Amino acid sequence: MKIALGITYDGSSFCGWQSQPSSCGIQDALELAIANIAQHQIRIHAAGRTDAGVHATGQVVHFETDSIRPTSAWVRGVNAYLPDTIRVEWALEVNVEFHARFSAYERSYQYLLYNAPVASALMATKAGWFHLPLNLSAMSEAASFLLGEHDFSAFRASECQAKTAVRHLKKAEVRAVGKYFIFDFSANAFLQHQVRNMIGALIYIGKGAYSPVYMKELLERRDRNLSPPTFSSNGLYLTAVKYDEKWNLPTANSDAESIHLLI
Repeated sequence: MKIALGITYDGSSFCGWQSQPSSCGIQDALELAIANIAQHQIRIHAAGRTDAGVHATGQVVHFETDSIRPTSAWVRGVNAYLPDTIRVEWALEVNVEFHARFSAYERSYQYLLYNAPVASALMATKAGWFHLPLNLSAMSEAASFLLGEHDFSAFRASECQAKTAVRHLKKAEVRAVGKYFIFDFSANAFLQHQVRNMIGALIYIGKGAYSPVYMKELLERRDRNLSPPTFSSNGLYLTAVKYDEKWNLPTANSDAESIHLLI
């Protein structure tokens, strides 16, 4: 049988999602915990691989097993073997054709940025930080150039293994909440470091180093070497993964259920 799980995690103390020889990945901890309940080795597949320091409120994974367990075992039982910073939120037996990655049609990320002269001690690993004042209007205008289907080569990591840099960005918004800025992005899929690289460009525009149209120019040039540096992973959250209703998965997290709770 195939089981899908909804996962949340604080990525601060992990080397990223993907399994590593040193077992420092979130995948390592989750596979070991599930194996304790299934009583056999497990391999899980995720909707997206997050980088070191990146968090998730809406990750989705699946695994296969012949072990018959009540749903509660895949939630409370697995959680009993996990560190406090990883939690299974729900479990559901799914059709064998379901795949956490390939069945998804949209992914959403949010970036939480603390904008103040001094960094927040309490949010050190939960939010990015920038010390100079940022212009919301300029960043919002710049973000609008990202919407639609583009070649995002200017925002992909050099080690990105995606076959194409073309992605369809359905949402790119910036809003202010007190001393914080929240950046919202939704797309069919994202390239490695794409969100953090877009954040870096938006901050350069927000601080006045470039005009909003600079974002359009970066897209057209398709050269990562011309773009601002990759921004910190601390404030990045995978907030939702969307699937066709036929899979009958629980509703994706809303903004109010994700990083808004932190501030």
